[in-house]
Amino acid sequence: MRLDKFLAEMGLGSRKEVKQLIKKGQISVNQQKEKSDKRQVDPEKDRIEFDGEKLHYQEYYYYLLHKPAGVVSATEDARDRTVMDVFSPKDYRKDLFPVGRLDKDTEGLLLITNDGKLAHELLSPKKHVEKEYFAEVSGRMTVEDQQQFATGIPLDGELTLPAELFIDEVAEHSSKVRIILHEGKFHQVKRMVKYCGKEVTYLKRIRMGEVTLPDDLAKGSYRPLTAEELRLLKG
Repeated sequence: MRLDKFLAEMGLGSRKEVKQLIKKGQISVNQQKEKSDKRQVDPEKDRIEFDGEKLHYQEYYYYLLHKPAGVVSATEDARDRTVMDVFSPKDYRKDLFPVGRLDKDTEGLLLITNDGKLAHELLSPKKHVEKEYFAEVSGRMTVEDQQQFATGIPLDGELTLPAELFIDEVAEHSSKVRIILHEGKFHQVKRMVKYCGKEVTYLKRIRMGEVTLPDDLAKGSYRPLTAEELRLLKG
């Protein structure tokens, strides 16, 4: 791998920017200042340093984000703040992207990675990866609604896959529920609830596969996935 490509992948800047770091003598390979951006390096064998600090090569990055409301699940947007704007300059990389989408007003668990293969596996309709949501609903959810979710609800000209509706709390004009989906249609939770004659007023994703949203991860915060969480996602 060329040295400038390695440095860019490490997040030190664009290819043009890292060439300037090399020219300024801020990069050393095997404890020798390197002046050529074309130098071939092996990240597994060569010791590459930036201002005396060793750079540890990592191909794939995995983050768990507690998405706040008001940001969009995209890498860039002309109007709105995106989930990538939450990242610090230290952790931000141009190749990171959200795995799937949460609506702008929806909160909760969102995976951010640069591993396209894993993202495809998690989003593939054939895999039926479970996604669990907590919702506050205007209206009283009923046993009949639970049966309707389990049977399937007509959306986009076809029945949804059977879903699970758990009614945690019912008041006179509202409900608190948990919903488990095995697919990811556009606005699916809101549309399924609307089909039952009610309206979602608050929505939060709390689980994807076997990975749950940590109680101690504040809205707008993120952290790397643990080795165990990554193992659970990869199955």
